[in-house]
Formats: sequence, C-alpha cells, structure tokens
Amino acid sequence: MEKQDLIAKINEVLADEFEIEESDITPDANIKKTLQLDSLSLVDMVALIEETFGVSIKGAEVSNIQTFGTLYEFVYERM
Repeated sequence: MEKQDLIAKINEVLADEFEIEESDITPDANIKKTLQLDSLSLVDMVALIEETFGVSIKGAEVSNIQTFGTLYEFVYERM
C-alpha cells in the first residue's frame, strides 16, 4: 500500500469510528486531543488500528505515538 493511501485509510477509519471530520486529522495534531480519547477509548483506537492494518502496537509503543504523523509512520513501517 502506498503511504498516501495508508494515510487516507487511517484518517477514514478513525474519523468514522470517533465521529469527527477527516479534515480535523492532520499529521501534527495530537491524537488524544483530536479524537477526545480517554484511556479506555485509546485502547479501542489501538485495537482498531491493529485489526484494520494487521500490525501490533505494544503498550510502551503507544506512549510514543502522540501525533497522527507518528501513527502513520509506525503503521507504514510495520506493514
């Protein structure tokens, strides 16, 4: 999958799941603030990404993924 296609798919999946506009999702935006995630919904987001894209995100890695840009890179590198 091309990186731009991956980014578009991640944005689409997250916007749909968390009921926000895709335009609110930018590479520099903070994931927790943009998606209004608490600790439980953060787990849901990780599970959604893992299931949709076939990647594994360990607990320690989650804390390093703060922005959508880092999420895109993380998923892209592991696909």
